Amino acid sequence: MGGHGFLVDAFIFLTAAVIVVPLAKRGGLGSVLGYLLAGIAVGPYGAGLISRPEDVLHFAEVGVVLMLFLIGLELQPAMLWRMRRPIVGLGGAQVLVTGSVITGAGIALGAGWQASLAIGMALALSSTAIGLQLLNEKRQLRTAVGQSAFSVLLFQDVAVLPMLAVLPLLGTNIATTETGPLAGLPAWVDAAVVIGVMAAIVLSGRFVLRPIFRFIAATGLREIFTAFSLFLVIGIALLMQAIGLSPALGAFLAGVVLADSEYRHALETDIEPFKGLLLGLLFISVGMSVDFNVLSEDPGTILGLVAGLVVVKLAILIILGRIFGLGIGENVLFAFLLGQGGEFAFVLFQFAVGQGAISADLSSQLVVVVALSMVLTPVLMILNDRVIQPRLAPRRVARAPDIVDADDSAVIIVGYGRFGQIIGRFLQAGGVSATILDNDPDHLEALRRFGHKAFYGDGSRMDVLHAAGAERAKLIVLAMNDADANVAAAKAVHREFPQARTLARARDRNNAFELMAAGVDVIRRETFDSALSLGREALTLLGMHPYEARRQADTFARNDREMLHQGFEIHEDEASMIALVRRSREQLEEIFRADHDDTEHRRDAGWGE
Repeated sequence: MGGHGFLVDAFIFLTAAVIVVPLAKRGGLGSVLGYLLAGIAVGPYGAGLISRPEDVLHFAEVGVVLMLFLIGLELQPAMLWRMRRPIVGLGGAQVLVTGSVITGAGIALGAGWQASLAIGMALALSSTAIGLQLLNEKRQLRTAVGQSAFSVLLFQDVAVLPMLAVLPLLGTNIATTETGPLAGLPAWVDAAVVIGVMAAIVLSGRFVLRPIFRFIAATGLREIFTAFSLFLVIGIALLMQAIGLSPALGAFLAGVVLADSEYRHALETDIEPFKGLLLGLLFISVGMSVDFNVLSEDPGTILGLVAGLVVVKLAILIILGRIFGLGIGENVLFAFLLGQGGEFAFVLFQFAVGQGAISADLSSQLVVVVALSMVLTPVLMILNDRVIQPRLAPRRVARAPDIVDADDSAVIIVGYGRFGQIIGRFLQAGGVSATILDNDPDHLEALRRFGHKAFYGDGSRMDVLHAAGAERAKLIVLAMNDADANVAAAKAVHREFPQARTLARARDRNNAFELMAAGVDVIRRETFDSALSLGREALTLLGMHPYEARRQADTFARNDREMLHQGFEIHEDEASMIALVRRSREQLEEIFRADHDDTEHRRDAGWGE
């Protein structure tokens, strides 16, 4: 690939990824930008360790194919039918409007209508790999903005086929267009073959592939299952490519067909690592494709084209997003996700040069423009997350704390979310009234409708607690969602209201240590009791007697509380903490073994029968 052996090239790629990507992720730049920077660093215009990025690009495009297959696995046909409006409407409008605007701009700049149309079609596409990778990282693929972005990207992948069909008509090398297995056939035969192949994929997925997967799974050879999964995806991609369709579209179709299969999760597990690595390789190869010689020869033109491309696409996407009902914040995210050029543009430019639709020099410039727009996307996402979205978030009008009814409540609950409200309801059921403080106005309105005595105010502020009668309270329960706020409030309460005993919610063991240091009397980790209860049910379902399961759960809880108090003294010493955990585990195992032997002895003696 780059003048070295395969192993050397692979080592270079992995080294660049392992060093640069974690640093970029740690710095808040995201993994995609990290891969792009790694590609720039090792490419022909960086350190020059790899000299032929186009070879890597062809190989790395398999990552896009695998990604579309995995996305297809998540989408049942019924879901796709429900999404038909955004796929055809929003996706079709984006490609048509963006392509038309860029084509018009090209004609206005004197590029000729044939070259302008070729450029407009290629630049109308966005990066499927970057858009979906960013959505997955943010876990927003199933949100409204995620589904809208996915719909556009899916339509774009389908649109590559007619674009490839149109490009030869725009060029001067018409004689070279009759290639491939369908060359020279009438249009109706061509269409029939395409429909027949797609129908065969659907029917095979329903009636052929499932028995094959069942047979392979029965062998118990996981590596063969993985090999067949890759064989299936790549084979379908090659088949679609042979009839002139997008390989990614074929892989997506195969995924949709298998979405209802009982082997869906096994397929996802096997293919996910390959997809991640190959997508990383794709981003690295895009970074390597940035020709800094072209950029240095005419930086003003290149950077102007990049800015123009991104601004035009952002404007069109924002307008379309509003038409299709996205909110302001969602709309900006939607536009930033799709505001770059796409990896299929590289394929279309290369094909357009071969057909004589555009010149090789113009293609080199446009490749740099697309690559730089892709590099720019993660930067725009950082700008969106840190600057734009916080400004677009709904602002609550500042208000003073409520005047609290001074009726000498014995209990004050600070924070009435999913944790605090359970405590409040339990106390209320036992005839104990509590004064509730919370800083979410919307939440408070709902509480008051249900008859709770709730007041607006920041319970970590001493003036608010004084107003709530904290100096007369017997108990103050700190149940705020913010763990640091609970610690700060605990310190202040311990200092200002020594007569009140404090109970606090801890996020985890370390937060519990902080609350213990702040002088809290009773601490409960928010997931400990529920997790322990679920574990007790698991033992019962496995055949253990409910009484014995409860005894073991009680023993475990008692042992954990003892370890928590012992660990408070040594939690900053990692070696001592590890030794404490091991000792505690050994004690538990010994106690459980003794309990089990005692239970078996009583059963053998006939007790309890």
